Formats: sequence, C-alpha cells, structure tokens
Amino acid sequence: MPEQRQAFQRELDAIDAKVIELSALVAADLARVTRALPNGDHEVVRVLAEHELVIDLLGPEIEKLVKTAILLQAPVASDLRFLLCALRILPELEHSHHLVVQLASRATRIRSEDLSARSRELVERMGDLASDMWRRTADSWYQRDHSAAAVLAVRGNEMDELHASLIAELSSGRMTLPVTIEMTLMAPLYERLSDHAVNIAGQVIYIAGSGPSVVRAGPL
Repeated sequence: MPEQRQAFQRELDAIDAKVIELSALVAADLARVTRALPNGDHEVVRVLAEHELVIDLLGPEIEKLVKTAILLQAPVASDLRFLLCALRILPELEHSHHLVVQLASRATRIRSEDLSARSRELVERMGDLASDMWRRTADSWYQRDHSAAAVLAVRGNEMDELHASLIAELSSGRMTLPVTIEMTLMAPLYERLSDHAVNIAGQVIYIAGSGPSVVRAGPL
C-alpha cells in the first residue's frame, strides 16, 4: 500500500473511531437513563451534562477532520461515501444526546407512584426499546452491518405503537394534570430517539454502496 494511502487510511480510521465513540456514548447514556426511570436520578442528569460537553467538543472536531479529508485528499467511491455519511449522522448523534439529556431532566419531575400502572409499563417498554435500538445502531455502524436498518425500521414502528398507546392512557384522566403534562412532553422524546436511530443505521447501507440510505421522517 502506498505511503500516501496509508496516511489517508489512518485519517479515516481516526474519524471512524471518533464517530464510534460518539454513537457509543449516546447508546450508553440512553441505557443509563432507562435504568433510572421512572424515578429521575439527579446524579444521572449531572453525568449527562458532563457528557454533553464531550459531545460539544467531539462533534466539531469530527466535522473539521471530515471536511479536511474531503478537501485535501479528494476521496472517491467508498472513502467518499464514508466521509459523507459521517457528516450526515453528526447532527443526528448530537441531537440524540440532547434528547437523552431532556429525558433525564424531565424524569426527575415524575415519581413512579404518581403514574398509573399502564403508563408506567408503557414508559418502561419505550425506554427498553429505545435503548435496544440505539445499541443496535451503534453496533451497525461499528460492524458496517447494513442489515440492521430493516430491523430497526420495524422496531421504529413498534415505538410508534407504544407512543400511541401511552397518549391514549394519558388522555384517560387517571393521573394528575401536572404529571400528565410532563408525560405528554416526555413521550415524544422516545419517538424522536427512535427516528434518529433508524436514520443512522440507514446510512450504513449507503456506506456499503448497496442502495440509498433509509431516512425516517420526523421532527428533530
């Protein structure tokens, strides 16, 4: 392998390592929040706030490395697909961690005993599902497993169904108004985390050059 190519490969590997670090951090923090629900843990909120600072540094660093590689190396084919995908998923990763922080913050305002049995069950299922989806997403990027996108799309539909069920339960009037409001604001965070997970896994398809990336519509 020519020396110039070896140097470029080291740059690509460094970018990939930072993207993996970022996706793993989102997945780990979501799992951390899921374990803390439905009773919020103020210590978890503090830890996540510290991790936000890490992401605020990593995101721009990755973006700079990618843009420098594109400008100076003029990559083609698979290298260019990888670099473009890294740029595309950066906002998804950054915003996903912000959603995790919001989730943890809102959870501190809700006590388990204030929830109906049905809403508690649905929140736990949504948390477990979101956590599993993000673990799969992080793994799919690391392993370049483009088959994960289809699986995650199905899991995303499951999240939509759980969200609809939770909204129906919140409309039943079984809980106090303040708790109902907090839960109504918290529930869409899971859906949006689910959408981001599907989108990121879809980019792996594009990296492999096996088809267009899968993008799940939804608000940031």
